[in-house]
Amino acid sequence: MQIKKLNHKLLGRNSSGDFNITYKHHIIFWAVYILFNIFRWGNLHQDFAYSIKTNLLGFPIHMALAYFNIYFLMPKFVYTKRYFTYTVLLLATLFVGLLVKFNLTYYLVSNNVMPEAGDVESLTLNYAIVTMLGELYVMSFVTAIKITVDWLNENSKLHELEKRQLTTELKFLRSQVSPHFFFNTLNNIYSLTLEKSDRAPEIVLRLSELMRYLLYGTDKPYQDLAREIECIQNYIDLERIRFDNSLKIDVNVAGDIEEKKIAPMLLMPFIENCFKHGAGKNIGEMYIKIRMEVIDNILNFEVSNNLPPNATRNKLNKTDCGIGLTNVKKRLKLGYEPEDYNLSIFEKDKMYNVILKLKV
Repeated sequence: MQIKKLNHKLLGRNSSGDFNITYKHHIIFWAVYILFNIFRWGNLHQDFAYSIKTNLLGFPIHMALAYFNIYFLMPKFVYTKRYFTYTVLLLATLFVGLLVKFNLTYYLVSNNVMPEAGDVESLTLNYAIVTMLGELYVMSFVTAIKITVDWLNENSKLHELEKRQLTTELKFLRSQVSPHFFFNTLNNIYSLTLEKSDRAPEIVLRLSELMRYLLYGTDKPYQDLAREIECIQNYIDLERIRFDNSLKIDVNVAGDIEEKKIAPMLLMPFIENCFKHGAGKNIGEMYIKIRMEVIDNILNFEVSNNLPPNATRNKLNKTDCGIGLTNVKKRLKLGYEPEDYNLSIFEKDKMYNVILKLKV
């Protein structure tokens, strides 16, 4: 945490992640700039007194031209795509800076305004070109810093917006799970009440346990895998009561499931589909196999059920696809990195199979 805070200070980032150029950064930049030039030109001319005078004189001109460019010319003309006007005004600004620097140097420092080029005591073309290029170099350097910081801020805001959109969509998808789940379970209870079954009270009790989990255990992005499996087991127990001995269910849980995390209610739609589209539509022997095993922080989740007859299955595919699988695929895409999961759904040997490998 301390390293993160230090990085934010060095980069000038606030708590929201934006890159801010404060007065402190301006002072440090220009202090380093002027000291560098004083030593550079002082060593070149072997006259540090002259270097200090000329740099202190030219320093305000550099600042004025640089800030005038990045805070007035560029926003008003470059960002509005008025490039010709910007070019003309930039050249005019450089020329004004040239005149100011020449006259201040000539009258306040020395008649020889460019010792490195010999004895220059007048405003020559060579002096004008060299001075304007020098000012343009400083302006370009400062402008590059400003553009870079602006780009970083825009990029940071874009990522933050994308993150918020993903978070919002994930919350929406999780909110879909509970109504969808309760809709199916309440249908089961309704069927039993029509039959005046003695099992209805037990199912209501099981359902209350599931409601407690859905209310208090699914408000976080990730939940304990052990609790998720417990929720699945409660749901399976509900369905066992409903179908009695007409349904064979084989459930196998293996591996170390403790201290592992998973998106809440992520696996439930696969289990629901087995009962809704398999057992609920089947005629004759009904079989569901569920296997969950954790190996090296990877959950190997497999579920399969025998398929209903072709006529019933074709009707199901056309009219009753449901939102469960679509929801799961979206949640996997939004909540996990592509390399963290692999989902396969296929039919083989008259069995509907789902295989999910997920990092937990």
